[in-house]
Amino acid sequence: MFEEPEWAEAAPVAAGLRPVTSRPLPAAASQNNGSKCRQLLATLRILEAASLSQNPPSLPSSDSEEEEVERKKKCPKKASFASASAEVGKKRKKKCQKQGPPCSYSEEEVERKKTCRKQALLGSNSAEEEKRKRKCQKHAPLNPAQHLDDVDQTGPKAWKNSATNDLPKPSPESTSPKPPHTLSRKQWRNRQKNKRRHKNKFRSPEVPDQALAEAPTEKTEMPPVPRTESHEARAGALRARMAQRLDGARFRYLNEQLYSGPSSAAQRLFQEDPEAFLLYHRGFQSQVKKWPLQPVDRIAKDLRQRPASLVVADFGCGDCRLASSIRNPVHCFDLASLDPRVTVCDMAQVPLEDESVDVAVFCLSLMGTNIRDFLEEANRVLKPGGLLKVAEVSSRFEDVRTFLRAVTKLGFKVVSKDLTNSHFFLFDFQKTGPPQVGPKAQLSGLKLQPCLYKRR
Repeated sequence: MFEEPEWAEAAPVAAGLRPVTSRPLPAAASQNNGSKCRQLLATLRILEAASLSQNPPSLPSSDSEEEEVERKKKCPKKASFASASAEVGKKRKKKCQKQGPPCSYSEEEVERKKTCRKQALLGSNSAEEEKRKRKCQKHAPLNPAQHLDDVDQTGPKAWKNSATNDLPKPSPESTSPKPPHTLSRKQWRNRQKNKRRHKNKFRSPEVPDQALAEAPTEKTEMPPVPRTESHEARAGALRARMAQRLDGARFRYLNEQLYSGPSSAAQRLFQEDPEAFLLYHRGFQSQVKKWPLQPVDRIAKDLRQRPASLVVADFGCGDCRLASSIRNPVHCFDLASLDPRVTVCDMAQVPLEDESVDVAVFCLSLMGTNIRDFLEEANRVLKPGGLLKVAEVSSRFEDVRTFLRAVTKLGFKVVSKDLTNSHFFLFDFQKTGPPQVGPKAQLSGLKLQPCLYKRR
């Protein structure tokens, strides 16, 4: 009988099948065959491991094959670093050929690109990848191969996506660096102005002196204006403004006292404080200057058309402007004196004889609560047929007709009236005789509204 060869028993074992023995062997032969089988099995396992590393075996209808297929589906095959780098190198060569002549890289750039590729293939965090990309882009040269560097840094997946899109052709404009945001001419001018303002705002006070020292000798001869003068000027302007406000407040107070009390009380007020009348007159003139036409000028114009021999009595003359404007002899009366021609007295009791004047004038002077006393005094000093001229602020009259009726009861008749002016009314009366009513009779038309000035 012949013995079976060794490969006959080892082949089914290598194929993963159970060996079928037809008959038993003797003890010595079985021991030798067992050691040989073990050696063959060891060699077959080594060969299987080597073959699996290169090409895995594909044996149908086996349990091990099904397990390997499932494992491959769950864990896809990853390309090794060598194969990926080879594919990237081929694609880069193809694109360089399409774009133009091959690009020359220095050794440092090649090493830097290799490190970037390694880090991208290792798959680190997205934040770290972005930082590395920015660093690589900063150090990259400005040439057509810049697009290739960006693609190499993103890995093989980005190569697949970018390969489908056509890269733009290199142009001279693309090589020149462009600013991220260009400013228009107007924006650039505004920015320069803001810079200059910022510098001037925080400039030390010694800067003008330094500028003058650097200037030519002709300019240095001019002494710089000291800053103390500007402070003094500001302080003086502030004091003047505050004094003006104080004077305005005092004028309003005095004006209210003159309209709310009798003339005797006003006379005592100005006798106790002589400066008060000067202050009041100054405030009054500042208010009247704003009017388009002053009533005293209108009265003076009318009197210049009459004979110069007429004697005039000016009740409430102020600064004697009427006496200075006409040639007639004028008696000036007021509560205080601003001119040597003024006679200080109460206008309800003037130092004149009866029927001694031809014209009596009340120009914005029917003040106080005793207006009736003023008009009766004018009737006393006027000659028969004498002229009474009244100019008063238009806002004081509630009803002009009642005022005219009240005046006629005091021995006058209306000659003319002018209500066209927006600031004041003008009336001309002629004396007809003594008052027609007794001293106790009430005349409601003579109660005029006070002329009060508001704070501004």
